[in-house]
Amino acid sequence: MTRPQLFTVVFFVLLALLLYQIGLILQPFLFPAIWAALLAHWVFPLHRRLTALMGGRDLESACCWSAGCLTVGVLTVVVVPVVSMSVVFVREAVAAEQAIREWIVAGGVQQLPDQLATVPIIGGWLRSLLSGGNGQPVPMEDSMLSGAKWLSQFVVSQMGGLLTNVVILVSNFFIMLMVLFFLLKDGESWMGSLYELIPMEESHKRKILTRLDQTVRAVVKGILVTALVQGALAGLAYVTLHVPFPIVWTALTIVLAPIPFGGTALVWGPVALYLFAIGSVGKALGMLAWGVGVVSMVDQFLRPWLIGQDVQIPVLLLVLSVLGGLGLYGLLGLFVGPIIISLFMTAIQIYREEYFVPNRAVSGSPPSA
Repeated sequence: MTRPQLFTVVFFVLLALLLYQIGLILQPFLFPAIWAALLAHWVFPLHRRLTALMGGRDLESACCWSAGCLTVGVLTVVVVPVVSMSVVFVREAVAAEQAIREWIVAGGVQQLPDQLATVPIIGGWLRSLLSGGNGQPVPMEDSMLSGAKWLSQFVVSQMGGLLTNVVILVSNFFIMLMVLFFLLKDGESWMGSLYELIPMEESHKRKILTRLDQTVRAVVKGILVTALVQGALAGLAYVTLHVPFPIVWTALTIVLAPIPFGGTALVWGPVALYLFAIGSVGKALGMLAWGVGVVSMVDQFLRPWLIGQDVQIPVLLLVLSVLGGLGLYGLLGLFVGPIIISLFMTAIQIYREEYFVPNRAVSGSPPSA
C-alpha cells in the first residue's frame, strides 16, 4: 500500500468514526428533526413568496424574518388546537363514563334486548345473542360499568402521562421549531452544499432529489388532507345525528384515518352500533351508509390519488410501506415508509438504465437444453 493510499484509508476510517459518534450524539433529536424537515419542505414555497414580499435590498434579513414568522405560525397553529382538543377530549371522556353510569342506573341494560329486537333483519339475532340463547338476559351492568370506568381512567392516565413527561414533549417540540427555523433560513444553501458533495452523476442526483421532493409533498398532502377530510365528514355526521361527545369521535377519526385497515371504521362503526343499541335505527342506518359510502370511500380514492399521481407508487407497495413504517417508526412512519419506497424505486430505475444488461440469446431463439 502506497503512502497516499494509506492516508486515504486512515482518513475515511476517521471520517466513519466521526460520523458514527455524531449519529449517537444527534440520535435523541432525530425524530424532531425529521418532523421539522417535513414541515420545512411543505411550507418552503410559502417561505419563498414571503421572503420576496419582505425583500428589498437586504434579502438575508427578509429570509430571516420570513423564517421567524412561519415558525411562530407553526407554533400557533399546532399548540393552540392540540391543547384545546386535549382539554375537551379529557372532559368528554369523563362525561361519557358518567353518562353510561346514568344510562345503566335508569334501566338501559334491561331495555336493551327489546330495543335491539326492533332492528330490521338482525334484530332477533341480536336479542338472542344478548340473552345467551336461553331467553335469560346476560348480566352486563358490571362489565359495562368497568369498561366505561377503564376507558375514562385510561384517557385521563394517558393525558396524565403526557403531563408527567411534559418536559420531554416541550423540549422536543421546541427543538423541532428551532430546526424548522434554521432549515427555512439556511436550508437552501445547506442543500446546495450537500448536493455538490454527493458522489453521483449529475443526472442521477437530479432524478433522486426530484423524486424525493415529489414524494414528500405528495405523502404529506395525501395523508394529512385525507385524514382531515375524513374527520370533517365523519364529524359532520356525528353532530347532525346528535351523537354524544362528537369532539372525541371526530378527534379519534382523524387520528385513526391513516391506518390502512380499519381506519375511520374503527370509530364510526361503534357509533353506528351505539345508535342501533339505543333504538335509533334510522340514525344508525344513516351513520352506516355515510361511513361506508362517503367517509371510507374518501380514503379509497383521495389518498391514492393524491400520493399515487405524483410519485406513481403501486397501491400494494403504498399500503405495505404505510403499515411497515407505522410499526417501525410510529406515527412518523406514515410519512417515512412511502418516501423510502419511492427512493428505492428511483434507485431501481437508475440501475436499470445505467447498469442492467439483459441476457439475450444471440440467435434470437431460446437456448436449447
